[in-house]
Amino acid sequence: MTWITIRTTKARWEAEFMGQLLESHSIPNRVLSIGLGIYCGQGSQAALQVRSQDQWTARLLLSPPEDD
Repeated sequence: MTWITIRTTKARWEAEFMGQLLESHSIPNRVLSIGLGIYCGQGSQAALQVRSQDQWTARLLLSPPEDD
């Protein structure tokens, strides 16, 4: 199975939150730590990955709404 990184964040909790949103739409995902912990209690950098066949659906779900 091929995994694609669709988003990186400065805080792991943010990536996990986006992962929960994708899970609610039945899109398998995983969160990987990609950096050293940030000081001052901010957490650590993380990457959100989805399967290659789900990448465009995931990108649409996580994108900001369009203005009319």
